[in-house]
Amino acid sequence: MSIYVNKDSRVVVQGITGREGRFHTRQCVAYGTKVVAGTTPGKGGQDMDGIPVFDTVQAAVDQTGANCSLIFVPPPFAADAVLEAAEAGIEVVVAITEGIPVLDMLKVKNFLDQKKTRLIGPNCPGIISPGEAKVGIMPGVIHKPGGPMGVVSRSGTLTYEVVHQLSGQGLGQTTCIGIGGDPVLGTSFIDCLAAFEQDPGTEGMVMVGEIGGDAEERAAAFVKDHVSKPVIGFIAGLTAPPGRRMGHAGAIVSGKSGTAQGKIEAMQEGSIRVCRDLGELGRFCAEVMQR
Repeated sequence: MSIYVNKDSRVVVQGITGREGRFHTRQCVAYGTKVVAGTTPGKGGQDMDGIPVFDTVQAAVDQTGANCSLIFVPPPFAADAVLEAAEAGIEVVVAITEGIPVLDMLKVKNFLDQKKTRLIGPNCPGIISPGEAKVGIMPGVIHKPGGPMGVVSRSGTLTYEVVHQLSGQGLGQTTCIGIGGDPVLGTSFIDCLAAFEQDPGTEGMVMVGEIGGDAEERAAAFVKDHVSKPVIGFIAGLTAPPGRRMGHAGAIVSGKSGTAQGKIEAMQEGSIRVCRDLGELGRFCAEVMQR
């Protein structure tokens, strides 16, 4: 099974005619994803490798039945792209774009609270349900279909490392989600953990966090009260000095808040099995699942 995207997802790529949009659209199509449309204002009527291009998302939805969006729109216009997709009734929006202003995202989040659209990202690698659909920029070849593991991470590159190790241990994945590392996100750890808990194909979960904020602590409290399946956790940034931003805009430690050690302790209190060595995470997961 899977969550959020599957073999029936019909994807419209916003910004399909740009360099990144073209490249990753081709990768998604090669993986088997149903990319049914693209949009670039002013270029409606063209096509990209046989995929029709429309001026608006609404036109793409009306003519192709698209229900999922993948966004490669530059930062100044990306928030409006999310709003356009939601207004057109798109169910899942995946925003790859990095550098969207925080104020723009606050407006987006407030707007989406009134809609049924799920936003994944921004500043994320996307989502993949191995063997069914890849809606993002992750390398599809490292993923193994069939479960039993669900993966959710704030870091794109760490997601790839974790998935590679899981596949090497013979542990396939139901769905892997990079939720992004910005301060304002559309989908949280808790959202994903709750969905994995309800997914019959997911038997265990991996949650990859990092320093900064309190998302991991809140997720740990949720796991303790609402999750029956085993959850394995890893926190990046254990050696990060206080006050230093490490990569993501949301990965900053202020005083005693958001430290790696504090997150690890919260996860352990929440019945999450914590692996402190990234290089051993795959083996650690295999041992937990065997038990």
